[in-house]
Amino acid sequence: MSTAKNMGTNMGKVTFMTRFQPILLGSDINVYGMARAFHEEYGIVSDAYAYFQLSPTKFSKIVNVHIVDDFNNFVTFRDFMLDLGKRMKAEDPDRVLLLIPCGDVYANLLSQCGDDLRKYFVYNTLDINLSRRLAYKSTFYQICEQYDLPHPKTKTVTADEVKAGEYRNLPFSYPVAMKPANSVEWLNIDFEGRRKAYIFDDPAQLETIIKRAYAAGYTSEMVIQDFIPGDDSRMRVLNAYVDQHHRVRMMFLGHPLLEDPSPVAAGNYAAILPDYNEDVFRRIKAFLEDIGYEGVANFDMKYDERDGEYKLFEINLRQGRSSYFVTLNGFNLAKYFVDDLVEDTPFDGNTLFGRGSKLWLEIPKSIFLDYVAEGPDKEAGRRMLASGDWGTTLEYSKDMNPLRWAMIRHMFSIYKKSYAKYFTKKGELK
Repeated sequence: MSTAKNMGTNMGKVTFMTRFQPILLGSDINVYGMARAFHEEYGIVSDAYAYFQLSPTKFSKIVNVHIVDDFNNFVTFRDFMLDLGKRMKAEDPDRVLLLIPCGDVYANLLSQCGDDLRKYFVYNTLDINLSRRLAYKSTFYQICEQYDLPHPKTKTVTADEVKAGEYRNLPFSYPVAMKPANSVEWLNIDFEGRRKAYIFDDPAQLETIIKRAYAAGYTSEMVIQDFIPGDDSRMRVLNAYVDQHHRVRMMFLGHPLLEDPSPVAAGNYAAILPDYNEDVFRRIKAFLEDIGYEGVANFDMKYDERDGEYKLFEINLRQGRSSYFVTLNGFNLAKYFVDDLVEDTPFDGNTLFGRGSKLWLEIPKSIFLDYVAEGPDKEAGRRMLASGDWGTTLEYSKDMNPLRWAMIRHMFSIYKKSYAKYFTKKGELK
């Protein structure tokens, strides 16, 4: 396995540092973005463990993916990780094993483990009770109320309340948004019309989907919200790195201009401009430090023109699938993990509020040019494309070969078909 030692930095200086090995949990684009960040900063090859293989990490020489049967089961996960840590430490007792969950399932499993794996690994995780309160949308909104953090007007209904028809008694008018409170459980059910989140224009649409969801076996609460008007360009995504001592070291804000339009991937960002909002930074920083957070926090929010507030939709307890946009703009997430958990470098408490100048895409340039709505934001993106100030997560020149090139082209062709099916060229869903 590859390890970092006596590594040269991107500035050309040689830094003598502790040897470490990144252990990533998952196999999706989030994992590839983190593996790329480690490779860019340290020239290191990451190891990843997952319960199935996804395309973004296929045919790569910067991440070795190991598939573990039943790895999303807590007992299997815990036993495997303890055995893995024991074997790797026996091979090299001085090498630090840096463990990073890259998805909701793995963040939840690691939180359930608590301190059990610390004999072998270094990692960030939260107390299981705090983790569940933040990850579960209904309790997250209760915490937002406690900290005076803006969020959409919300009604949460249980399975029994759905049977009683309580979803018909809403304290706000249509259109409304609906999403599951338990995103991990939602991954394990299937039914006609299933997607990550919904917008309904009338009660009949909501009733059809909510009944199907519970008939398919969903048991947790459902969140119904006042729909905040506006398209994808009103969204914002915030990433923060909070160290093991609960201090926010860095924050970076993104301005999504386009999302994946397909039903199963709705809400996944496809194009992000760098943004900056010191008021948002300071409010979220105070919140994260007060609750004793640690690790990467990823917030989705939307600007509400009706009252001028950025309203929080959710917090993800790990870096998001689009979080390579932070690294692309000069704030390498891998370095924050290493500085904190491997080196425990001194920190003066002055949080870095990042400013960037590069456009991040998960799609071909042609989709950005064809489907982002015209306006100042698209013009800013055009200028970045023209000047070369842009990038994607997957197209990494140091990790390209014919098979990987063909796979990425195939993924881009699927995006083109999806946008043609679901989007108009005015940047609106059909």
